[in-house]
Amino acid sequence: MRRHRVAAMGGDGIGPEVVQAAVEVLRVAAERDGGFALQFDDFDWGSAYYRQHGRMMPADGVDRLRGYDAILFGAVGAPDIPDHVTLWGLRLAICQGFDQYANVRPTRVLPGITSPLRHVAGPELDWLIVRENSEGEYAGVGGRAHQGLPIEVASDVSVMTRAGVTRIMRYAFALARSRPRKLLTVVTKSNAQRHAMVMWDEIAAEVARDFPDVTWDKMLVDAMTMRMVAKPASLDTIVATNLHADILSDLAAALAGSVGIAPTANINPERDAPSMFEPIHGSAFDITGKGIANPVGTFWTGVMMLEHLGEPQAAARLMRAIEKVTADPALHTPDLGGQATTRQVTAAVCAALAGAND
Repeated sequence: MRRHRVAAMGGDGIGPEVVQAAVEVLRVAAERDGGFALQFDDFDWGSAYYRQHGRMMPADGVDRLRGYDAILFGAVGAPDIPDHVTLWGLRLAICQGFDQYANVRPTRVLPGITSPLRHVAGPELDWLIVRENSEGEYAGVGGRAHQGLPIEVASDVSVMTRAGVTRIMRYAFALARSRPRKLLTVVTKSNAQRHAMVMWDEIAAEVARDFPDVTWDKMLVDAMTMRMVAKPASLDTIVATNLHADILSDLAAALAGSVGIAPTANINPERDAPSMFEPIHGSAFDITGKGIANPVGTFWTGVMMLEHLGEPQAAARLMRAIEKVTADPALHTPDLGGQATTRQVTAAVCAALAGAND
């Protein structure tokens, strides 16, 4: 039997709640498949760990995770700790430590969920957003000087390298090629950012020559927000910088009905280190402990993890179970306008998996 070791890290806020729910669902998915097993090891790193130890994870945290096949991550961030401390201390430390340079975020309107774009002509949105996940605006290059003085200065430098841009472009073109429409939109801002973004455009054109079967176009990021709302059917696969894709993917999640249903994967395409899978909704401390967090985003994240682990049949079965549950308005959590609890949605997905006859 195939065995996959998964590091389960709830993190902060509703993170532990949705990760616990996902672990339960994924165990049922593995049992239902019968051909593989999942071993989950819990890691209590996050803001509570920070309050005790002054850091978000141990100094050798990345090394401790290196032997796992995947990481299932919940959320990071707490009201009493600066966001840059929590983010750089845990999530980004893992992403950069394992060179998870491709952040992939699928967006689709699931059955039973109403999109704000329901009146837009054409088919409902079905997008795959590829975010450069290692450099750009989040490279961590910059600093502050003369803090607290009138002459204080601070800078964050967007750093792009030919190697980094080339690899994310090749990854995005390859994903576009694997999808039925073979369509890619490259998001840019080269009219105003005349150095790094111009190089971004040039490399996109160079890489495109190796993918003659992929139709591609280029879009300024500000115009892209309008296109996502006004002409969603014109888009399929999208590639953008770290900052631009971070913003656009949240917009995409809202257009799909709720941030609570949106998954993401931080991928190391070379597979020389584990990849990390997480919902995009954040720690949501306003609903922490209320039992109403939407676990669908984490379940869909689990689908992506199973695909990455080489279990496509189980992944497809889990996705069908998710869709069966979202199709029932009685199983919608408050973010979708319903009254269902995290527990009810989890139990329903487990039941759908157990009763699947495929």
